[in-house]
Amino acid sequence: MTALSTPRTVTKQAATGSLTGLALGDALGFPTEFNDVPQILAKCGPWREMRLPTPAHVTDDTQMTLAVARAVRTAMDRGLLTASRLLRPLREEFTAWYHSPDNNRAPGRTCMTACMLLDDERLPWAEASRIDSKGCGANMRVAPMGLAPGLSTEQRAGAAQLQSALTHGHPTALAASDLTARAVFLLACGAEPTGLVGRLRSYAYESRTRYHERWLGDLWTRCDDPTPQAFIARGWDECLAALDRLVTAVRTPSPETDPCLTTGDGWIAEEALATALQCFLLFPEEPVTALRRAACTRGDSDSIAALTGAFAGAHLGAGAWPQEWAERIEYRGDLVVLGALWDS
Repeated sequence: MTALSTPRTVTKQAATGSLTGLALGDALGFPTEFNDVPQILAKCGPWREMRLPTPAHVTDDTQMTLAVARAVRTAMDRGLLTASRLLRPLREEFTAWYHSPDNNRAPGRTCMTACMLLDDERLPWAEASRIDSKGCGANMRVAPMGLAPGLSTEQRAGAAQLQSALTHGHPTALAASDLTARAVFLLACGAEPTGLVGRLRSYAYESRTRYHERWLGDLWTRCDDPTPQAFIARGWDECLAALDRLVTAVRTPSPETDPCLTTGDGWIAEEALATALQCFLLFPEEPVTALRRAACTRGDSDSIAALTGAFAGAHLGAGAWPQEWAERIEYRGDLVVLGALWDS
């Protein structure tokens, strides 16, 4: 078994830290989504002093992350994680979320449309997938794939892409979800933040023409690409371009500048990844400051901050977060139970 086969979560509780951080970022960014920075500053005061709202409600980002986490737990309780074993619990969790009365947090149109179609069990899942969508709904929820222990690289990548494909089938959504899960996994394993982007770029190059047919089936045929390799390469190329912009941004960091100006507003998957990574890398040992920077952005602030929290919590563990914040976050019980399962 390699050193990166299973996250080192026993002492730092990376899973609990990552899931809690994701929810905290989501709640912090919820009130600032759809606002530009001047509006946020007028509403919240200086960004470095932003307070967790009361009550600390989250959005569909956290709700769907929990849905993915429960689906992975169910699938792994039944044996080795495979596409066939994961597909049904994912589909059931997504449709349960679709029908939930708590699904009232401005959910994305792509997720709602796809989940409505997934609710028809006669319809193959690939026909529900929105093949043209690469919205950040694909990877805002993928952190559990980076936290579940004992997965091979192929399992983690395939599962990350499959959970995206059920709603967001664009190759960039698949690749960005894979990369996001990879970043969470590496940080949970103890990877140093300074080398993280380089490792992600190498992983992207290695994965560029690898189509996970066992997980995705014939999804690629729903586009005009001549081969499955050409299909998935489009996604990895867009993600590599986003990582290139991130490299430039972190080379000359500017903490007081809205990160969206350099790596994008985060409404699409590759930008959500790059901008969240930038916020994390600006303050790798100051997780609350990283969340506040992410929440004070002109773009999809709740998703950017949620991913920032997932990265920071995977890196620093459960102790990263103020106890007063962690104890009153919505869905606290679910987050702790799922985190403890993978921290043990």
